[in-house]
Amino acid sequence: MSRRYGSFQVLAAATLWGTTGPVQVLARLPVAPAAVGGMRILSGGLVLLAWTLARRGPGPLASLARQRRHWRPLLAASCATGVFQAAYFTSVSRTGAALATAIVFGVAPVATGLAARVTGRSPLGWGWAAGTGCAVAGCVLLLLPGHASRVDAAGVVLAIVAAGCYAVYTVSAKRMADDPADDGADMPAAVSITLIAGGLLLTPWLVTAGPGLLSGRALLTAAWLGPVTTAVAYMLFVQSLRTVSAATAGTLSLAEPLVATLAGIGLLHEHLAAPAVVGCGLLAAGLACAALRPPRRRARPFRLALARGPGPDAAAESVPGATAGAR
Repeated sequence: MSRRYGSFQVLAAATLWGTTGPVQVLARLPVAPAAVGGMRILSGGLVLLAWTLARRGPGPLASLARQRRHWRPLLAASCATGVFQAAYFTSVSRTGAALATAIVFGVAPVATGLAARVTGRSPLGWGWAAGTGCAVAGCVLLLLPGHASRVDAAGVVLAIVAAGCYAVYTVSAKRMADDPADDGADMPAAVSITLIAGGLLLTPWLVTAGPGLLSGRALLTAAWLGPVTTAVAYMLFVQSLRTVSAATAGTLSLAEPLVATLAGIGLLHEHLAAPAVVGCGLLAAGLACAALRPPRRRARPFRLALARGPGPDAAAESVPGATAGAR
């Protein structure tokens, strides 16, 4: 699978994720935001688990249970998933879908890139730096006083916490996908475990939600948030990590605040002032830097040409493109 296809998978996942905040606001469920998040990842995790069992049986789950090297990233990803849902949906309820999502995924590229650098010593190229710079600038513009969206201090803090959880999940999933011992963990099985375990962390909110989660509106909301924006989106995202670095995936996820902002403006009639609009443009520029930058090319060792000695073949090797042009 090519890097460009992996980038497309991240963009598709981010587009689906971008609908979660507006859908929560539109549904207006009479339950705590953490209960909505728990309902989302539990239903999505169960759908993905059923698909995994139907496709390959219990083998992948048993394999994950036996391989202790996967336990730590699974635990970290599960905790990050549960905390992310509670923090993100609460932030949306306090600040609005457009602003909360913009903060989360404006900070996420920075957090993900630094986490990948610290834990795996992954190189951070100019594409990540440009995208991250645009993201930070975009967040500053979105948070400038005077625009029509409401800024709630607690909501902003929760959005930053959610961004940190996103970084932990991305780095943990990347470690499992890149495991050299077995060509990576079985990612559908791993994702289903993290979603279900993360949902179980939110059980107190689910239990106290009462009949509000059993209404027709709640079930319709769960039908979109669970199978589509969770099961499908998370699978697209983790599969992309086989060819896309964690830092680049964090930057490409900037598509999510753009989708959420457009949905918030078009469907929820949220308003953003001119500086916020410029901030969205900077987010789009950062997305383009990460998605379109060309892959690195390894230079052919010069000593290879010297070893061959003077001659037409050696000359062709020492001049990039000479052999291709001759063909």
